[in-house]
Amino acid sequence: MGDIHYIVRYLIENGRLIDPSAGMDQHCDLLIENGIVAGRVRPGEGKGWEPEGTRLNAKGYWVVPGLIDMHVHLREPGQAHKETLASGTQAAAAGGFTAVAAMPNTQPVLDDPSWLEWVRTQAQERGNARVWPVAAMTLGSRGQVPCDFARLASAGAVAVSDDGKWVPRADVMADVLQKAAANGLLAITHAEDPALSAGGVMNQGPAAEALGYPGIPILAEETAVARDIDLARRLGVRLHVAHVSTTGSCRIIRRAKDEGVHVTAETAPHYFTLTDQAVTRFGTAAKMNPPLRSDQDVRDILDALADGTIDAVATDHAPHTPDEKAADFIHAPFGIVGLETALPLVLARVREGILSAVRAIELLAANPARLLGVSGGALSPGVPADLTLIDPDEPWIVRSADFFSMGHSTPFEGLQVQGRAVLTMVQGRITHHRLPLARITGPHGLTQDSRR
Repeated sequence: MGDIHYIVRYLIENGRLIDPSAGMDQHCDLLIENGIVAGRVRPGEGKGWEPEGTRLNAKGYWVVPGLIDMHVHLREPGQAHKETLASGTQAAAAGGFTAVAAMPNTQPVLDDPSWLEWVRTQAQERGNARVWPVAAMTLGSRGQVPCDFARLASAGAVAVSDDGKWVPRADVMADVLQKAAANGLLAITHAEDPALSAGGVMNQGPAAEALGYPGIPILAEETAVARDIDLARRLGVRLHVAHVSTTGSCRIIRRAKDEGVHVTAETAPHYFTLTDQAVTRFGTAAKMNPPLRSDQDVRDILDALADGTIDAVATDHAPHTPDEKAADFIHAPFGIVGLETALPLVLARVREGILSAVRAIELLAANPARLLGVSGGALSPGVPADLTLIDPDEPWIVRSADFFSMGHSTPFEGLQVQGRAVLTMVQGRITHHRLPLARITGPHGLTQDSRR
């Protein structure tokens, strides 16, 4: 994890411990020893703790399992001019994420065990968060020949996806789903029929017509979602739908779940915060795939988050260089950054009463861990101390110049938000913190915080 100061023991006092996996939301002190959660005690019961330990005063903060982003683009190997494993995981830590799942559309594509092992090794040496590699579904992500999932799983893959591309042949996708299931890998579909979306650059609708841009119809997503879910239904295997953005997709997924299909889904903060009208104001900083949709789609995405139709919030963090995003809207690449802005956008929905605090952490931590089958997502005694301290009330202004990510394209530039991670810890190691030193008692070696 890099040269990060390591303390043998911590007592995190006076915080609100929210652990959806244990059904817990109460004030509780948390003991950390040698990188492991050693116990949970009622406030005040840790006063006689050994003096060599370090106390962190979490009064007014949430103490939660480390956030897990199950959909990011870290760009390495091959595109270190856009993002590196070091910068991407530092952005993750700053956003409160202790782990991320790295998508395979790198250069070369992660369809070979040697490259998965390279990502894992480099992340361990240079990273500030755990990196769980996602392997390609098909060789070269060309949609024709399934990869060797047994070898990819042995090399550390936790899921497979041709993210950025849909597998158009139903026979190939059926083979992928069955082989992924046989090797314990989550199959993540990028649901977009290119025959319907070809040439489009934003949501098809009044905003696109007013701007004169070719549109991407909602059918491009919904027909692909329907086909892939039907395959999962018939085969009796798991399917995960990435970056859900439309009302119709939510309805299809909800119906399938009601019927017992093993389907799960994620969405990203921009899909429940902005509409396609944002393109008029923010230009290419509001260009992503799938595109921002309508007011009704935003409302229905929020309903789906609240009622369990959508299982996780992921950022789809996709950095590009400033020159690339400075191109005209038609030719600029799809994608924005999101690791450092996701948490306050979710917390905004908590303040509005749409999500409970427990549900928010379930979406950001417990469910991603469960879906990927990885460690994390809980703070039970005996598990690795991957955790996040959140100040739910701290106001701040989004300024991309302060991002740790090399990518700065965000439609939230200048937005006044509330709530952020004040400390991120991976297996007892602090990877990012903004704690005032007055909140730290005992030997710590933390002479300054890592804020920007």
